[in-house]
Amino acid sequence: MNILLTGASGFIGQSLSSFSFRNVVRNNHEANGKSHFFIDDLNSKTNWDGAFESIDVVVHLAGLAHKLKVDNNDFHECNYLATLHLAKLAAISGVKRFVFISTIGVNGSYSNAKEPFSPKSIPKPFNYFSQSKYNAEIGLRAISKKTGMELVIIRPPLVYGPNAPGNFGSLVRLIQKTPVLPFGSINNSRDFISVQNLADLILVCSSHPAAAGHTFLPSDSQRVSIKDFTNAISKGIGTNLIQLPVPLFLMLFAGKLFGKTKMIEQLFGNLEVNSSNLFEILDWTPPYSMEESMSFLKQKK
Repeated sequence: MNILLTGASGFIGQSLSSFSFRNVVRNNHEANGKSHFFIDDLNSKTNWDGAFESIDVVVHLAGLAHKLKVDNNDFHECNYLATLHLAKLAAISGVKRFVFISTIGVNGSYSNAKEPFSPKSIPKPFNYFSQSKYNAEIGLRAISKKTGMELVIIRPPLVYGPNAPGNFGSLVRLIQKTPVLPFGSINNSRDFISVQNLADLILVCSSHPAAAGHTFLPSDSQRVSIKDFTNAISKGIGTNLIQLPVPLFLMLFAGKLFGKTKMIEQLFGNLEVNSSNLFEILDWTPPYSMEESMSFLKQKK
């Protein structure tokens, strides 16, 4: 099985670097001896000529995530139009399967603890990023139906691991700087997935015959509060952490005061996913516990 991997130089893509994929990278990227396909940019006009030769599966990780000075048009172009452009050409070239890494944001910004998100939940994308991913899912299903190219969709929650961007990277840096955090009274419930577990699932979804046509919401299968999660980070990097019981309303106020309302809501809200179809369909369970995954943080310091 030959795989074309987009986003190979990104956070998740690098976790797959030990495998022999044809890695899609930008022209200014330094080649490392692996098989590469170079592009100038990812958009609706990207030149994919020659990319799909002998390729069985495309794993599409590349896309535009949360960044400053990015508007709806940018997300629409990169995450929606560019994805469909890639998939159409892949199907025409005889690629058998397309694995699309979407986002749990397609389901919504938070879940009711009594009703975890599942593949059957009504999609409720809540921002430009998640809407662009959902639009891509719809378009990919249409391409799959028309061409017969198999489609697998993965909607991960927050992905953590060494050198992770976004909120997780901010938490690691915060814990490295201070031994005290204000999460002692927070008992929310969230699902996360380590980059090691997600990488393993991507490989399974690339080859498992039964994966075709399904949408998966993966996790570590360990629901934790933000207090438990930051304690696990602290243990992973080898530091001691004290959790003060600061009331939630004070942290929400501080978040509003310092312009961090969205970050506070994401960290302190509930977000649970139902990953049961991964075991039922693929017989897949996460190979690493959260504690084992966090131990990689210390190894990569």
